[in-house]
Amino acid sequence: MLIEDLEIILKVAEFRSITAAATSLDMRTATASAAVKRVETALGVELFIRTTRRLKLSAAGEKYLPQCEQALMMLAQAKMNMQEDLGIIDGKIRIALSSDLGRNLVVPWLDDFVLEYPNVSLNVHISDSNIDFYRDSVDMALRYGSPTDANMYGFKICDVPRVICASPDYLSKNGTPTKPSELLEHNTLCYQLQDILQNEWLLTNGKRSHKVRLKGNRESNDGDLVRRWCVDGKGIAIKSSLDMSKDLLSGNVVAIMQAYKPTPTELWLVLPSRQSITPTVRLLRDRLRMKSKQLLEKLEVAGILMD
Repeated sequence: MLIEDLEIILKVAEFRSITAAATSLDMRTATASAAVKRVETALGVELFIRTTRRLKLSAAGEKYLPQCEQALMMLAQAKMNMQEDLGIIDGKIRIALSSDLGRNLVVPWLDDFVLEYPNVSLNVHISDSNIDFYRDSVDMALRYGSPTDANMYGFKICDVPRVICASPDYLSKNGTPTKPSELLEHNTLCYQLQDILQNEWLLTNGKRSHKVRLKGNRESNDGDLVRRWCVDGKGIAIKSSLDMSKDLLSGNVVAIMQAYKPTPTELWLVLPSRQSITPTVRLLRDRLRMKSKQLLEKLEVAGILMD
C-alpha cells in the first residue's frame, strides 16, 4: 500500500469528495479515485459510503482513518527530522502571494532560492484574495496582517511601514499636500480588499490622529495596478513600503507628508498547521526575513522611512 494513496484517502475524507480532493492535490479525479480503490482493495473493506451527492465515512473508515492519519504524521515527522539532521532541502514550494509584493519582489527571491537549491520546485499562486488552504492548492501564504484563524500557524517576517506616495510628475502638476485636509484637493488611488473600499485613511502625527475620507477616479482590488497608477502619475496612494520600495529608491515615486504616518502592517508567512513546517519552509522563512530586512534598511538609509 503506497503512502501517497493513504494521503489521498485522508484528503478525500476531509472533503467528502473525490473531485474536491483531487483539485486540492492538483491531480486528475481518476487518479484520486484509483487510489481510493487500491486502498479499499488492500484492506478488504469499503472506507466510504457513496451517495448521489457526496461520500461519507463507513464504520470501518471512521475507525481506520484516524489511525492512518496519526501514522502518516509520525512518518512525516521522522522524515523531517532526518532531513534536518542531513541538511536536506527539497520538495515543492506551493505558495500564495499578493499581486504587488509577489510579482515585483518575492518571485525573484524565490527564483534565486530555487537556483540555489535545485531539488526544490516552485508553484506560485498570485492573488490578493484570502487563501483557503482546504480549497486552493497551496501549502503556505505570504500575507500582510497577522493570522486571524486560530487553527493556522504563522511566522512573522517583519513589521512593514506604509507610506503616502505619488510620482514627481503628479506633484509637479498638482502640488504637494502637507497635511491631511489638503488631500481632499487631490486625486487618490484606492485599493479594494474583500469588497471593502479603503478610501478612509487614518494618519497619526505624534499623539494626534487624523481620519480623512477621500475620493478619486481610480479604484482596484489589485495592489499592483494601484502601484502602476501611482507610478504613472494618476494620483496619490497609501502603499506598503515594501511594495513601493523599488519605485521609492529609483525616484519613480516619492514619499510625502512623512510627519503623518499611515497605520503600519505586518508581513506573515502563514501555514495551515505545525505539521506543514519542513526544513525547506524554515529556510525559506529565514530568507524572506533577511531579504525584507535588507530592503527596509535601504529605505531607512535613503531617508525614505523615518521614525
